[in-house]
Amino acid sequence: MGVLFTASATSRGGRAGTVRSDDGVIDFQLANPKALNGEGGNGTNPEALFAAGYSACYNSALALIAKKEKLNVDPVVTADVSLLKDESDNGFKLAVVLNVDIDGVSKEEAQSLAEKAHQMCPYSKATRGNIDVELQVNAEK
Repeated sequence: MGVLFTASATSRGGRAGTVRSDDGVIDFQLANPKALNGEGGNGTNPEALFAAGYSACYNSALALIAKKEKLNVDPVVTADVSLLKDESDNGFKLAVVLNVDIDGVSKEEAQSLAEKAHQMCPYSKATRGNIDVELQVNAEK
């Protein structure tokens, strides 16, 4: 299998540091959220960055599936990424809810598209069996 693309980002200082992509497009100050006893502020956090990547990747997979099925839809995907306490090792783990809105199809069609996209999306493949991912599908025909 040949590599199609490689993205690279470097972080310094952990959750209260910085993260920058090798091309400079991403260049963010990180801030530990107040919910995690941090200062909050204007910085982002790893969970928000993961949510952004997952929602975009999943949305692309969903649009590709819809196109293959000759459906003209414009899906909207919101990824809610939660940081949870992991009781098994006293550490932390992630959980994701993918909120999928697809207008123009029935609830059943939307659910089918969402499940097919979940099988195709690289983020879904990477997380499968590792973290809980829930699909919340909404449709309006």
